[in-house]
Amino acid sequence: MKYDLQTFRGDLFGGVTAAVVGLPVALAFGVASGLGAVAGIYGAIAVGFFASVFGGTRSQISGPTGPMAVAMAVIVTTHASSLAEAFTIAIMAGLIQVLLGVLRIGRFVAYTPYSVISGFMSGIGIIIITLQVLPFIGEPAASGGPLAAATTWPNAMSHLDNVNFSAIAIAGATLIVGILWPSRLRRFLPPTLAALVVGTLMGVFWLSGTPVIGDVPTGLPSPQLPVIDPSFLVRAFSPALTIALLGSIDSLLTSLIADSMTRTRHNPNRELVGQGLGNMIAGFIGGIPGAGATLGTVVNIRAGGRTQISGALRALILLALVLGLGKYVEAIPHAVLAGILMKVGWDIIDWRFITRIHRVQPEHLLVMLITLGLTVFLDLITAVAIGLIAAGMASARQFERMELDSVVSVPLLDQSFLYNNSSLDDQSKEIDPFSARVGLVALRGSFSVASSSKLITAISTDIASTKSSFLTSPIRFTLMTAPRSW
Repeated sequence: MKYDLQTFRGDLFGGVTAAVVGLPVALAFGVASGLGAVAGIYGAIAVGFFASVFGGTRSQISGPTGPMAVAMAVIVTTHASSLAEAFTIAIMAGLIQVLLGVLRIGRFVAYTPYSVISGFMSGIGIIIITLQVLPFIGEPAASGGPLAAATTWPNAMSHLDNVNFSAIAIAGATLIVGILWPSRLRRFLPPTLAALVVGTLMGVFWLSGTPVIGDVPTGLPSPQLPVIDPSFLVRAFSPALTIALLGSIDSLLTSLIADSMTRTRHNPNRELVGQGLGNMIAGFIGGIPGAGATLGTVVNIRAGGRTQISGALRALILLALVLGLGKYVEAIPHAVLAGILMKVGWDIIDWRFITRIHRVQPEHLLVMLITLGLTVFLDLITAVAIGLIAAGMASARQFERMELDSVVSVPLLDQSFLYNNSSLDDQSKEIDPFSARVGLVALRGSFSVASSSKLITAISTDIASTKSSFLTSPIRFTLMTAPRSW
């Protein structure tokens, strides 16, 4: 690809636009993860820069995402007793991603069924909304997953005299601005940034007394030394694997979206290496792990970004904003970030699948609902694993139907049959072909042992209609591509 001044101009505009859009989202995801707003910014800088430079998708923007923030929130509360342990898990996740890329496993992510992806993403959206209900009304965020957060709602809302109506007003205004921001203004000021500005100004000049982010470091991030305790590393492997797999799936799905918009082709294995390096660096500097961000990628491409330089510029711009505007970030109310995340969670839910649910095959709908339920009520990695198993079973059942539909059974009209059923004196006599004693079964395409057990069912109608049963049934294999034994 020839790189000229026009391409650089597009990358510059794309990087600036993606940075403006990504700033409030990174702050919000940092708070949602339990590691703080600054961790979201550091993650956006580290993952965004290294995934762009070393990744395999030219115009992709990487940083904190909904699935990664939710996963880190669970890990912080259940697997890490300190910030050092949480960041060590992030480093381990990045290392696992690098290994997945080196082992060339990235290409298999493209085979993930859409029903599993839909259920997973919708579950993530529900979790984000559930976790932001308390900050939306001015209460501290509950620790644990969505069920633990939901159990605290009645107690928080039972004392109306203690309800922070200022926080509700700020969060509501932020949400409304994010939803109703005029289309003609979006090219100049993205809705998320407009919502951040409006909500923050309301909290500073009008409705004071709402919880705010607080102190934010303004210098370069301090290195976070990983925990090297062998017993902890063994315990940390499972959550690190969860982060690695979620980040890989999230990134490569976003890469497919970037390919469709730019008519290019990404390198999935190189993309995993870049994402892994970014997450390792994020853990070392105290940032949350990230992945390919769909919103940032789409905004970057629409603004003209076409190469890795746009993603690197976006990360550098965010770094400059942190160094220069850190003191202003600490005045942002938590209710503002809750309003932004409510909109993000709503957008993550796969409404396209839900609105077409009456057209979806029952088995695919069941897979989607299983994945969604397990995502919300159990954990993310189990949801994906069981969803893939259920999708595999549904695909096997569909494939079996296709194989059985290709079976053709016909009577074989041999000389004995024709002689017994013909007469020189009566040429008008009707002959029932299924009174033949010999039948021919033809198999087309592939055929597995799983389908062979139901072969007799497929031709039972023909056999039942005969006056004398088929004595022999030759099977014609010439139309088969490859008989299989599995």
